[in-house]
Amino acid sequence: MDAMIPVSVVVMTKNEAANLRSCLESLVRFAECFVVDSGSDDGTPDIARMLGARLVRFRWDGRYPRKKQWCLDNLPFTHHWVLFVDADERPTAALVEEIARLVDGVPAHAAYWVDGRPVLHGQALRFGCWNRKLALLDRRHARFPVQSDLDVASMWEVEGHYQPSVDGTTGRLRHPMLHHDVKPPAAWFDRHNRYSDWEAALRSDGRMDRLIDGEPRAGRLVDRRMLKRLFQHLPARPLWAFLHAYILRFGLLDGRAGLDHALSRAFYYWQVGYKMRASAPGPGLSAPRPASYSSSCAMRSPPSAFNRSKARLRTPGSSMR
Repeated sequence: MDAMIPVSVVVMTKNEAANLRSCLESLVRFAECFVVDSGSDDGTPDIARMLGARLVRFRWDGRYPRKKQWCLDNLPFTHHWVLFVDADERPTAALVEEIARLVDGVPAHAAYWVDGRPVLHGQALRFGCWNRKLALLDRRHARFPVQSDLDVASMWEVEGHYQPSVDGTTGRLRHPMLHHDVKPPAAWFDRHNRYSDWEAALRSDGRMDRLIDGEPRAGRLVDRRMLKRLFQHLPARPLWAFLHAYILRFGLLDGRAGLDHALSRAFYYWQVGYKMRASAPGPGLSAPRPASYSSSCAMRSPPSAFNRSKARLRTPGSSMR
């Protein structure tokens, strides 16, 4: 029997019963697994307990730290190395083995980037544009920075799309995590509607540039920060996002799944641009206040987004983790 890997895994959940079982089953070799749950009412806590995870209840107080940093500050970790896994992610067997070998020795870096391989229509994409994040880190040398984004109420309790600050160098693992959300497509649209609220708000006043400037280097010949800054200021970003994923990264070789993934990226960046344009003042009008990107209800979109005249449709499990 393989020895347990001395790494503490954190899975953050809110109504993730559809995804959690497969996620936890992919983590059985890790010595410690916490499921940090935000009031799920779909049976998520029962699944966590049944599969042997340590269930921790979380309730956000509306301030910093948000959920990821709260976990680093408050969970009773046994190990220094922490792996953050979303409920709709599954580390591949090759990645699990790579992490086992890494922590069996003396890791050369304080944190490691992990690629996320999308699964669409039941097909793991071979090409296209994958995401990358600092998912494996030494908690003694990493911290999620405070960002001035509490005005973006739709992002709710979890840090946005940014990386922790790392006291030390970062490396990159060779093998990916599968990103396989089995919830209906409406949940994806709901989640990315709120992601685009957040990005539109931060891009509108320069906060996104400052966030990118503070991101750790990824240990590549071409600086990831430089590429992200360049992309932030490209005209026609939806078109470039599509061409990058579908043509330059050969997403077309993944067939219909590759096309749908490239189109979803283009649609996301179109949403961001639309919300920025919709919030800009017209001729002779004063600029809107930042509150235009939030509302009294944390789960509602801004008026400039795609919402019904009275209330947005919601899907079970669509909340941020």
